[in-house]
Amino acid sequence: MEDATSERTDAVTGVPSAPVPVRGGRRRARQRPLAFDLTALAVVGVLLVGALAATGAVLYQQLYSPAAFVGRYLDMLAQGRAADALEVPGVRVDAAQLEEAGLPADAADALLRRDALAPLGEIEIVSTTEKDGIASVTAEYDAGPHRARSTFAVEQAGMNGVVPAWRFATTPLAVIDLTVRGAMQFSVNGFGIDKRQVHPAGTEADPLEPVSLLVFSPGLYSIAVDTALSASPGVAVLSDKPRAEIPVDLQTEATDTFVDVVQEKVDAFLDECATQRVLQPTGCPFGFPVRNRIVDEPTWSIAEQPVVSLEPDGADWRIRRTQAVAHIVVDIQSIYDGSIRHVDEDVPFFIDGDIVVLPDGTASITVSAAD
Repeated sequence: MEDATSERTDAVTGVPSAPVPVRGGRRRARQRPLAFDLTALAVVGVLLVGALAATGAVLYQQLYSPAAFVGRYLDMLAQGRAADALEVPGVRVDAAQLEEAGLPADAADALLRRDALAPLGEIEIVSTTEKDGIASVTAEYDAGPHRARSTFAVEQAGMNGVVPAWRFATTPLAVIDLTVRGAMQFSVNGFGIDKRQVHPAGTEADPLEPVSLLVFSPGLYSIAVDTALSASPGVAVLSDKPRAEIPVDLQTEATDTFVDVVQEKVDAFLDECATQRVLQPTGCPFGFPVRNRIVDEPTWSIAEQPVVSLEPDGADWRIRRTQAVAHIVVDIQSIYDGSIRHVDEDVPFFIDGDIVVLPDGTASITVSAAD
C-alpha cells in the first residue's frame, strides 16, 4: 500500500511539490471549527441564562413582588372596584380584629363601596424595604388636588405554585369617627347616609355621639350636609394611613328655607297671642301689667315681628334672642279716683326659643320670653 502522503511534480517547474496530507490532515483541519462552535454555544448559553434571569427578575418585580401586590390593590381603588379591593388578602377584618387593631369594633362598613370612592391617579411605588419578614411598600398617588403618600405592611402568605403569595400584614382600612351637629343625614363623596342606619343604637342613636365608619386607605372622602333644615360646606378627609382613626366634627348651618319656616311659625304664634283680649296673654312672651281696673278688654296687635336667626344647639337649634314689639289699646280706670286713662302704646319684648329636630325630619318649635 502506498504511503498516506505522495509526491507530485509541479507541471511548470518540474520541482517536486510538498507532500499533500490525505487523512490525518483532514482530522486536524476540523479541530478549530469545532472548538469555535463549542465556545459560541457556551457564550450563547450564558447569555440565555442571563436573559432568563433578568426576565424572571422583571416578572417578579412587576407581577409577584410585594410592590406588585400593593400596586394591584391601589389600581382597584383607582378604578372604583371596592368589592374586589375588599377581597385582597388582609384587607377585610372582623370585629375582633378591629378591636385588636385599636379601632372601634362596631365600625360600620357603609362606605366600603364603589359609590363612596373618589378616584386615585398617578400611582407610583417609590420604595420597598424588608425587615423581619415584613415588606414595607411606600406608594405615592394623587387624591383629588393632593399628592399623597402611604406605606403598607405586606407579608408572605404561602406560595401560588412556584411564585410567592402575599397579604397585608396590617389592614389598609381606616376609621372616620364622624360627629354631625344639626343633622342626622349627611353624604360622603355624594353617597347619602342616615346616621341611624349605621349607628349601633339605630333609631335611638344619640345625635351628638360620633358614628364610626370604615374607609379604604388611601382615599379622599368629602363629607357634607345638604338637607331641608341644615347644610354645611364639604370637609375633605384624606385617609392616607392604614389602621388610623380620624375624628371629624362637622357643624351645620340652618338653611334659608329652614329660617323662613321658623320665621313664619314665630309670626303666626305671636299673631295668635295677639288675639287674646287680656293684659297677660297666656303662654305668650308679652303683656301689660296694671294695678287698676280696665274698662274694656284690651286689644293687642304685633307692631313689629322679630327677625329670626338660628344658632346650633347640640344636635338641635335655638332661636337667638331678638326683639319684637306688640301694641296695646285699652282704657284703664283708677281705683282711687275713678279717672280713666286711654292707653295706646307699643310694648317692646324679647323672645328666644328651642327647636327640636324630630326623627321624621320635621321640627318642634317652642318660643319663649327672653330677658
